[in-house]
Amino acid sequence: MIIIGNWKAYVESEKKAKQLVASAKRAAASYTGVDVVLAPPVPYIGLFTTGNKSRVVFASQDLSETTGHAETGEISAALLADLGVQYSILGHSERRARGESDALVSEKVRRALAQGITPIVCIGERERDPEAGYLYFVREQIRSVMEPLSPKERAQIVLAYEPIWAIGKTALEAVSPTDLTEMVMYIRKALGDFMPRKATNSMRIVYGGSVDATNAKVLATGTGIQGFLIGHASAEVKEFSAIIRAVS
Repeated sequence: MIIIGNWKAYVESEKKAKQLVASAKRAAASYTGVDVVLAPPVPYIGLFTTGNKSRVVFASQDLSETTGHAETGEISAALLADLGVQYSILGHSERRARGESDALVSEKVRRALAQGITPIVCIGERERDPEAGYLYFVREQIRSVMEPLSPKERAQIVLAYEPIWAIGKTALEAVSPTDLTEMVMYIRKALGDFMPRKATNSMRIVYGGSVDATNAKVLATGTGIQGFLIGHASAEVKEFSAIIRAVS
């Protein structure tokens, strides 16, 4: 089970950042069967990656599709790799809402892989229509990422199923275990266009969308997911630790 904490812009002080990392390290050391990945804002990453020997590793919340040229404000994959970043969250719904296309996400994935960074690629529908057109939408997101990659590169991807309609809802209003099980099965079937069956079964698929300690254990049991992408709750010391405890 992999738990990814995406702090987004909730954490705006070094003091709070250090509290969250210390708490995550304690939880990771206390509970078995859980890999913990934290995605702080970029300015804080170097505080924690230097000399890090804990079970907690670090991710970026995004990276640039460009390399290190005349690109003011961009954060290249090479720069992040040099900081010790091991994962990068790419194609998050909040980035896509700002205009990121499937093609742009695909390019970022290739940049990450070239620097040895594991892409956590977010996919998911904005809404569910009675005609199930959302399934085609998700399939196209998968195709755009997987098609340009080599078999070896495809096997390194972590897919984060992030149904946009479920974000911000309460645990009871979010996706049901049955819906999640069916979606994970569909995603693995769609992956079959690009990977042998054994590889599709071993690819890590995580869920992101209104997860807290009350529904994490239920959603982690029998649905086929292998972890969670946690947003707001990851910026709360007690809540994030409770989620780790719930799924350990």
